[in-house]
Amino acid sequence: MKINSILMGAAVAVAAPFINSGMCASAQKAAVQPMTVDTPLVHDPVMAYEKGKYYLYCTGHGVTQMTSTDRRHWTLNKEGVLPDSKIPAWTHDSVPGFETHIWAPDIIKYRDRWYLAYSCSTFGKNTSAIGLLSNTSLDNVDEWKDEGCIVASRGDRDDWNAIDPNFVIDGKGRPWMTWGSFWDGIQMVRLDRTMHVKKGNKPFTIARRHAVGDTSAEPNPTSRFAGTNAIEAPFIFRHGGYYYLFVSWDYCCRGIKSNYRVAVGRSKNVAGPYLDKAGKDMRDGGGTLLLEGDKKEFEAMGHCSVYSFPDGDRFFCHGYSVPKKGASILVEKKVVWTDDGWPVLE
Repeated sequence: MKINSILMGAAVAVAAPFINSGMCASAQKAAVQPMTVDTPLVHDPVMAYEKGKYYLYCTGHGVTQMTSTDRRHWTLNKEGVLPDSKIPAWTHDSVPGFETHIWAPDIIKYRDRWYLAYSCSTFGKNTSAIGLLSNTSLDNVDEWKDEGCIVASRGDRDDWNAIDPNFVIDGKGRPWMTWGSFWDGIQMVRLDRTMHVKKGNKPFTIARRHAVGDTSAEPNPTSRFAGTNAIEAPFIFRHGGYYYLFVSWDYCCRGIKSNYRVAVGRSKNVAGPYLDKAGKDMRDGGGTLLLEGDKKEFEAMGHCSVYSFPDGDRFFCHGYSVPKKGASILVEKKVVWTDDGWPVLE
């Protein structure tokens, strides 16, 4: 879940300094200069790499986009992927109350085309939709094509929430999508070559925070609708014959009060079952804790993505910074693998 008031994309709204009329021309010239930062404020970061450049996408108005050649200095695209005028009308029809603040995107290249999924919702409710854009190159910032809706949920019909999408391609080259936040947890479905749900396929649950019937969970402090199944933000990464399912447990988006953390399980089959180190099924509340806040640098961390980049396997997430009073900043860690095939972060 996300809160619309969160500062996104390295403080996209920057207050202009007071200037006198003689400085107007200089101020206008400065206003169009790109903004580059080394500690971007983000929520739900995902990345892609194309022609020597890294592209970061995250929650924000119109989907925040940044670029970098070294992953240390990030330049912000102030308009985002979808300026207000380009947000498809169907998103507002499908999700009453949704406006321009788009959550938790994902990005993948499939069959020589880039696909970007994005979440449309309102906080604490599960009338939501996951939309799809496509492009021939990430550098074509004005050429994203609306490909419609992938899945949608309705509060009076579905026990799952259509946000936090993640694409994965299986060993046979077939696309799948996983998603979910609270309600009945993490969902998955097979896609076709157009990156829409394959005919005849229906979503199924692959992970929950608590087993069905477990009444020991703490009350939800953020929503009276979502329940206590505090799991979201799935990301599947393939390594060494296994598919690894990373999920975020507990509660984000509360600044220094957040207790977000990342757990992982794995499966030989992309559709599961996903088991933790102890062999517990993630559908029954299993999951091996991978990352949490140290209460010194970060109060909490979560909503991760994992990639094999030219310099090795890398893990990204957002972390609620203690020194920055709970501001959510980009976190990057190196992934190393144990002899028995489990990820460790450095």
